[in-house]
Amino acid sequence: MLKFLSKVKIEFNALDPRIASCMEFLAQCNARKAKESNPACQIQVKRRTDDEPPKIGVTFVNGVEEKFDATSISAQTIRNMILEKGQLLETEQMFRDAGEPWPVIIPEEELHQPAPGTKEHFQDKAKS
Repeated sequence: MLKFLSKVKIEFNALDPRIASCMEFLAQCNARKAKESNPACQIQVKRRTDDEPPKIGVTFVNGVEEKFDATSISAQTIRNMILEKGQLLETEQMFRDAGEPWPVIIPEEELHQPAPGTKEHFQDKAKS
């Protein structure tokens, strides 16, 4: 998960009963496997004393920032969102590395073409 991020910022009041998501996400970030995937990722923890809701902010390696209200979203959901966006980043990078334009523009007429059929296998023909 951290391999797609350059920075993680977790903010919470330790006495707030709504910090479960923050603590779980922090544990996931501090896991050995996560840290090994991107040792350069900065993990910042800000312990507050106010009544602001717990927050999790992430910055992706391409500079895009996302902020989450940790009272209404689980750590696993945040992790899954990061992994999905990370796969898009990897796909984009593959196209750019191959010298292809991004985003890929599919002409309107191609969107409505039927998918080509699959070829029959030799054994399937023999049975007919």
